[in-house]
Amino acid sequence: MKTIKRGGLARARTLLINLTLKENRSKYKRSALGWAWSMVNPIGTMLIFTFVFRLILRIEPPVGNPSGLKNFPFFLISGLLPWNFLSNGLTAANGSIVGNAGLIKKVYFSRAVLPASAVLSWNTNLLVELGVLAIALFFVGKVVLLLLPVAVVIIALQTLFVLGIGIGLSALNVYFRDVEHFLQILLLLWFYATPVIYPINYVPEQAVIAGYAVPVESLYNLNPMVHFVQAYRAVFYDLRVPSLPEFTRMAFAAALSMMIGMFIFRKLEARFAEEL
Repeated sequence: MKTIKRGGLARARTLLINLTLKENRSKYKRSALGWAWSMVNPIGTMLIFTFVFRLILRIEPPVGNPSGLKNFPFFLISGLLPWNFLSNGLTAANGSIVGNAGLIKKVYFSRAVLPASAVLSWNTNLLVELGVLAIALFFVGKVVLLLLPVAVVIIALQTLFVLGIGIGLSALNVYFRDVEHFLQILLLLWFYATPVIYPINYVPEQAVIAGYAVPVESLYNLNPMVHFVQAYRAVFYDLRVPSLPEFTRMAFAAALSMMIGMFIFRKLEARFAEEL
């Protein structure tokens, strides 16, 4: 077995960059539209959701504060883009170790670069899509240029959050292939438990379930994606800087995700070659 110099992601950064570029090149290979799909997919989803939830169910978007913006497509896309990053990033990371079984059996390297490159390739998509959103907002008179450094911090925190979960799932998927199917169900439930297609003020403070008063709002706020989506909306819809408590929650979620994900990965990494 060949050996590549041991080390974490810092020492394997060249390999990480090369794998990320490879993922980006292969993502839309042999497709007629190429990278245009990175915008066609979210725009198509936005149009469908806008038709169903705005025109049929008549969900009213909130008025952006202080932007004054009241536009359901902009409200939806500002929450949909970070959600798509989570969904696509986790799905890609989950299968990254199993999908590279041949490479893992032949060469030693930091295996964590595989799920990391999968997540970072979708991070590139997110940056492109948010850039297009910022341009679209500019043309309707809403300038977000001064808030872009804030957006970069939010993107970095969400990337760490997705990366931590993705790394943990990729290791578990080597031993338990049911993880792939479980993930799809989890993402569906998670999507509706996150204020992507509806304003957060639609969530009741309490609800009576089976005769018991359930603190729905408090439980709902335990979902880290609630805070990430709200932070993106603060920048791209409200045109404001998220509050310090919002940043604190995102930073905590990112740190906890990375710690748990890396712990699981390191515990299971040693037998990857044998299990694959």
